[in-house]
Amino acid sequence: MQTKGGTQMKQPETQKPLSRRNFIRTAGAIALSSGLGAQFSGPARAAPRKTLKILQWNHFVPAFDEWFNKVFIKQWGEKNNTEVLVTNIAMTSIESRAATEITKKQGHDLCMFLSPPASYEDYVVDTRDVYAECERKYGKPLEIAIRSTYNPVTKKFFGFSDSYVPDPVNYRKDLWDDVGVVPASWDAIREGGRKIKQKYGIPVGIGMSNELDSSMALRSILAAFGASEQSVDGRPSLKSPQTLDALKYAKTLYQETMTDEIFSWDASSNNRQMLAGKGSLTLNAISITRTGESEKIQLAEKIALGIPARGPVAQLGVMHLMNAYVIWKFAQNIDGAKQFLVDLTGESRNAFVSSGFYNFPTYPQLVPDLNNLIRNDPRGSPADKYKIFTDAAKWTINVGYPGYSNAAIDEIWKSWLIPRMFADAASGRLTPESALDLYSGQSNKIFEKWRAQKKV
Repeated sequence: MQTKGGTQMKQPETQKPLSRRNFIRTAGAIALSSGLGAQFSGPARAAPRKTLKILQWNHFVPAFDEWFNKVFIKQWGEKNNTEVLVTNIAMTSIESRAATEITKKQGHDLCMFLSPPASYEDYVVDTRDVYAECERKYGKPLEIAIRSTYNPVTKKFFGFSDSYVPDPVNYRKDLWDDVGVVPASWDAIREGGRKIKQKYGIPVGIGMSNELDSSMALRSILAAFGASEQSVDGRPSLKSPQTLDALKYAKTLYQETMTDEIFSWDASSNNRQMLAGKGSLTLNAISITRTGESEKIQLAEKIALGIPARGPVAQLGVMHLMNAYVIWKFAQNIDGAKQFLVDLTGESRNAFVSSGFYNFPTYPQLVPDLNNLIRNDPRGSPADKYKIFTDAAKWTINVGYPGYSNAAIDEIWKSWLIPRMFADAASGRLTPESALDLYSGQSNKIFEKWRAQKKV
């Protein structure tokens, strides 16, 4: 199995490695020069009460919002003499709300995105000192956090990530056992999916629609075939024999194992399909199994989890979500926002447990008992259902892999270019060759645009 790196952060390629003594001295200098010294050393008790405004999604797991909104922010606010105001909105509304705040130059201090927000770089504060302070206190973050929030061209950290969400295979074990196939590879998914559909009329469900789940799953197929949107040094690379192979495979997979409903899916369609017993396999976070457990859907006990499927070249899975916070330049409480991110990261274990193992820490050392927790989950059936995540950091990759998540990748993401390419090729609207020509051309233009702005 080809895997991605270890669990320790590699220093950005544009930076020289720092010794611990120099690192602490550098972090301290940054903090002092930006007025962060007081925040990182403790709140000023006598200061007037401040306000910190945070915009983020309605978490899939209500227990997380209960902990975050009713426990953590209250404790943090009291400790830091700050009134913390959280606005929770639907995941599909984050981008439009962010655009409105940028236009008005007012709104929240912190805004959390679910994918790397690289195209907002000009409107946000550099979070280098937040990473520096977290590394001083907690150790090194995962490389995926840096590759999702750092621009090696401008040398700016345009965001900060405290957690990410892996994207495993969800499959009906009873159906796959019945046809004698283990969905450990993409070839096996095609073979077993075809047999299950022929025997039971139950299809595979991997979306090719303009929504998040489709975007992540299809990028995982690209990675498995050795294809990518860009090279490691940030050059467009979608036009390749590997991408064409992935498109041809997806067309056959659709024809043999799926139905045309995948072309109009929303982000919860695969959840509904699986829990209704109308799907044999999909790629998703643990939202499917957790919903089944919380709603006591008996069928959920038959849904198993697997690491990303093996392809001809690799066995990797693009993250399902990347929790990435930005601090707007027009924020009213920049220092408080930075301190909040440092302290939120320190609560990674509570975040992991409260989210039902949804939010995986980008500083894994803060959840030292993570493997024990996921191997002995009282809600799971069986109790070790989630044990596949013990090495999630090795097989989870960022959007934009093998490069950094830059502004061009962000625009390609927001324009749904990848799912549109797959949908046109699979449905027959275009041949795989024509789809590749069309969408790689669009991708190249997007890269040219951002290169002209010196962002890639």
